[in-house]
Amino acid sequence: MDALLGNMDLWLEALGNTLLVFFVGGAIALVLGLLVGAMRVSPVPVARAVGTVYVNLVRNTPLTLVFFFFVFGYPQLGLPPLNNLVLGILAIGIYTATYVAEVLRAGINTVPVGQAEAARAIGLPFGQVMSLVVLPQAFRSVLPPMMSVFIALLKNTTVAAGFSIFELASVRATVSESVARPGGAMEVLLWVAAIFVVLVLLMAWVQNRLEKRWRVAR
Repeated sequence: MDALLGNMDLWLEALGNTLLVFFVGGAIALVLGLLVGAMRVSPVPVARAVGTVYVNLVRNTPLTLVFFFFVFGYPQLGLPPLNNLVLGILAIGIYTATYVAEVLRAGINTVPVGQAEAARAIGLPFGQVMSLVVLPQAFRSVLPPMMSVFIALLKNTTVAAGFSIFELASVRATVSESVARPGGAMEVLLWVAAIFVVLVLLMAWVQNRLEKRWRVAR
């Protein structure tokens, strides 16, 4: 326990950064994914083309390369400087948005076409058809795969450790130095794994609660 309790300040800082990357990156992914998902099913050919190119380009690029572009490429563009934590959040949010968009697109396709046509028949524009009729139903059907996307996002935060972002995956190098005995590094890694297991189980509990609530609402 000394690997954990003896370095509680480091663990809390690393956990806080991990949750910050997860929640802010997840918010970016959800908002951008909603937009791109709507573009993918838009009746406007240009919007569909842009959404398709974005998804295929970013989703097929390894996350590590996306981090490389933001952390090392962004400063070369002459834009206002950002610290690595902010750049890491942007990288993981923009990357995960492609998966959110595809999950939403699949959910949108499960909604009967007649409902969207009926909404358009009473004069609703495309934006209101999506927000008032299609997306509320699509969200219910895509909750399990959407939670899987965010669980993957949580685990993908460990990639940030390779880009000078102090989070749970990078705490090993710092804390291991204070555990002066054989196997100390492995103890730290086991604690990191245990924390991620707890976080994932918590997300699974949230998913279960949401499924029960929306099942009753139907």
